Amino acid sequence: MSSNKKYWKSVEELDENSSIVEALRNNEFVEEIPTDEFLGNAGALASSSTSRRDFLKYVGFSTAAVTLAACEGPVHKSIPYVLQPEQIIPGVADYYATTVFDGFDFANLLVKTREGRPIKIDNNTISGAKFSANARIHASILSLYDSMRLKEPKLEGKNATWSAVDLKIKSSIAEANAKGGQIVLLTNTLASPSTEKLIAEFIAKNPNAKHVVYDAVSSSSALDAFETVYGERALVNYDFSKASLIVSVGADFLGDWQGGGYDSAYAQGRIPRNGKMSRHFQLEANMTLSGAAADKRLPMSTANQKQALVHIYNIVTGSSVAVNLDSQFKAEVTKAAQQLKAAGSKGVLVSGIQDKNAQLLVLAINQVLASEAFTTSETRQIRKGSDAKVAQLINDMKAGSVHTLLMSGVNPVYTLADSESFVAGLKKVQTSVAFSLKEDETALLSTVAAPVPHYLEAWNDVSITKGTYGLTQPTIRPIFDTKQFQDVLLSLTGASGTFYDYIKANASGIIAGSSWNKVLHDGIFVGSSTALSAGSVDYSAAANAVSQSKALGDFELVLYTKTGMGDGQQANNPWLQEFPDPITRVSWDNYLTVSNADAKSLNMTNEIVANGGLNGSYATITTADGVKLENVPVIVQPGQAVGTIGLALGYGRKAALKEEMIVGLNAYSLYKGFNDIQSVKLAKASGEHEFACVQGQKTLMGRGDIIKETSLEIFNTKDAEFWNEQPKVSLDHNEVAATSVDLWDSFDRSTGHHFNLSIDLNACTGCGACVIACHAENNVPVVGKDEVRRSRDMHWLRIDRYYSSESTFAGDNERKENIAGLSSSLSTFNEMEKAGDNPQVSFQPVMCQHCNHAPCETVCPVAATSHGRQGQNQMAYNRCVGTRYCANNCPYKVRRFNWFLYNKNSEFDYHMNDDLGRMVLNPDVNVRSRGVMEKCSMCIQMTQATILKAKNEGRSVVDGEFQTACSNACSSGAMIFGDVNDKESQVTKLAADDRMYHLLEHVGTKPNVIYHVKVRNT
Repeated sequence: MSSNKKYWKSVEELDENSSIVEALRNNEFVEEIPTDEFLGNAGALASSSTSRRDFLKYVGFSTAAVTLAACEGPVHKSIPYVLQPEQIIPGVADYYATTVFDGFDFANLLVKTREGRPIKIDNNTISGAKFSANARIHASILSLYDSMRLKEPKLEGKNATWSAVDLKIKSSIAEANAKGGQIVLLTNTLASPSTEKLIAEFIAKNPNAKHVVYDAVSSSSALDAFETVYGERALVNYDFSKASLIVSVGADFLGDWQGGGYDSAYAQGRIPRNGKMSRHFQLEANMTLSGAAADKRLPMSTANQKQALVHIYNIVTGSSVAVNLDSQFKAEVTKAAQQLKAAGSKGVLVSGIQDKNAQLLVLAINQVLASEAFTTSETRQIRKGSDAKVAQLINDMKAGSVHTLLMSGVNPVYTLADSESFVAGLKKVQTSVAFSLKEDETALLSTVAAPVPHYLEAWNDVSITKGTYGLTQPTIRPIFDTKQFQDVLLSLTGASGTFYDYIKANASGIIAGSSWNKVLHDGIFVGSSTALSAGSVDYSAAANAVSQSKALGDFELVLYTKTGMGDGQQANNPWLQEFPDPITRVSWDNYLTVSNADAKSLNMTNEIVANGGLNGSYATITTADGVKLENVPVIVQPGQAVGTIGLALGYGRKAALKEEMIVGLNAYSLYKGFNDIQSVKLAKASGEHEFACVQGQKTLMGRGDIIKETSLEIFNTKDAEFWNEQPKVSLDHNEVAATSVDLWDSFDRSTGHHFNLSIDLNACTGCGACVIACHAENNVPVVGKDEVRRSRDMHWLRIDRYYSSESTFAGDNERKENIAGLSSSLSTFNEMEKAGDNPQVSFQPVMCQHCNHAPCETVCPVAATSHGRQGQNQMAYNRCVGTRYCANNCPYKVRRFNWFLYNKNSEFDYHMNDDLGRMVLNPDVNVRSRGVMEKCSMCIQMTQATILKAKNEGRSVVDGEFQTACSNACSSGAMIFGDVNDKESQVTKLAADDRMYHLLEHVGTKPNVIYHVKVRNT
């Protein structure tokens, strides 16, 4: 029986004679579509030959409307399509190939856009595209939507128009030419053939002009050495896939050394094939990604590294230069040098020592080896800075010789160690112009602050390596009132047209045999380059100079760039701030890394407090010339060389940052003479620092069979049952394989698709690109430092880092097996929680394991989590009531409880708190409200899109087409995703490999994520 009750929305509805209520009821759209706000006034439209309908057809309004009127800020009102443009299909992503270089990071990319919004960075895998995105480039998509960007030009600190700015610059240049004053273009390394040509034309027109290249993190010593030997200012582009023996002396080539991007080639040689894999020796002070991956790591100061380099030079070249190498290292360094010499052309040596003579020895050693990994034909063009020219510029500025200073892509007020001298010189410059994304420290002190577009809004060309050419194309119209530095230069030279026209004309002489449209489509063009011939150099003199090196003093400070923050360009990016450092697992901070021995002598400590957070001591650093950095937090770092301390650059910025992102201390103030090694005194300070460290949270420690590893010798000589032991359980008092016993009834998984994710521990370098890619694809929220301290980070994917207690993990196993009795067990395991002084390191990405027999599914009282037929453990957020039973029952600790509403919440003022920042959100993944469990979905939206695409095209899905955000981002090949029901797929073959194992297999959860035993070539 139906109800006759009457319901109403307001009291006014009870008045049946109300005309207002009747009008509202009949008027579905109360507000008219605000087309005039975007299309101008009626008079202007009436005088135009283009009708409003034709205009809308041409442009194709998107719901965000920012692609039309982006410079007017966030738009709340939606405008529907009048006629939908053919090239935009709502719900279907468009991809644009592009090549990026921001002065520090570079990559060949595909940019995913949805209805006019770039929302994700993917790697371009086309032939010739060699460089993949690191964590910072994946996060740069969020920096596009940074609300703290400079939105319009400023003249003398006040908002201005571009015409006023252009007039100011032109008049200043004319005055400089008339008075004979210097005109200086101070830029980062450009690596752009068209921009460099344009600058040359500008200088030709203005004889008083010169171009100074400045890299915030210098590679000038290596550049100087290469230029001395080969006559060209460039860097060697090493190919580690061709090396069977790698010796690194202070070079973190899996990090940011000389630009990074070496992990893909390196990983190819690290996976044991046919019983062989490369061997890697690492000599370093700080614990780095390269040191973590090495087969043999020697922690030593830079002074000892220099002596070791000369010792290696002696053995490889047969020289006899006197060395003073510490006796504790001599045997191992000799062993490495002898193996390097024996490897011949299959060996390679690299070094990060900031000393021209040391870099000359690197070139000499590789020449004698005739190393295949060392090539001079495809040199890197991504570092061109000259320390000497920057120092000369500062002197000229202070002398009043520089009249007009045009700066692009640099922030010397922040990044120069002697920034006070630069600021003093800047005050004597008549007109200073800072072309910048942000009103940063330098822009604030400049005459003109000129906003430039983000690389995703701009045209450019890039030559990362000699012989290659890539195009950068805009994927969205400029959001703010910006102008490219190159377009301003064009107007200053009197040229007509835009920089796009200039690039296109210039490209015709570079891309011979191809076409503009093809290069634009591919994003990359590969030409040819010839090897350089070495000149005559006195290497013996260089070796003698290096051998004179001595210890610096009390402590040796080693400055470095963190995997997340880099040189600090993206300090306002919350994804990068919350990204845990792969080694220390600390986010939202930079800090001193101190060895355990030095920490004990200075009474510095780290301890986990009651709420699970990590606290640490403070320290004061004083350089030899009196520069002091106070209250620097301390992390006791296993593997740090005794007598050395590490500190990351890129932190401590204050200008153009949200308050939450103003963290850390500016280590550039200690970067004197562009030398990353400084002599300092270290003293403990009062107080205690609160870290946001995730290493002690959600731990699997003590569970056994988490990290499985073996040596190459055992791998080659023993059966898999020995080095990849399968767990046993008791059934009816008999020992049987754990995989043969089930607590749940199985279902048929042989039909349709069934997804597995394979993770090779040998190939994983811990770089974290997958973590940021997961953030972008799945709308993972940022929670801030306080919440991370409370174990409430929302990362769907974490990379666990494990240290050995002994010098090796094998030593740990031996010690564990010798435990006798309960008391011995308790004391031994307690001691084994402490890392060794020089531990081995293993990285292990962990996400939801998508168990076929998932313990979370059986305890959920509302069936919010369930298992799909394709192998994914699914979450129905609308059903979840937040009991957290599933998290308690998960042995992998991969579920996250949504404690707060992180979207549109002023308490969490990150990108989801403003309209502009939310433009990065993926519309295929909902933004979760508070009070629900969330976790890795194995990117179900991506797998379903792939299935539907193949279905629409009437074909089967081919192997490699299925991807997740993490597998797509993994440049080392550690993560492979696919369908195990496709018997020819790569993941099926990996699942049958002898090295394959499941995490905590004895629990019986039958995961769909598989791991591969780590093999060390010791």
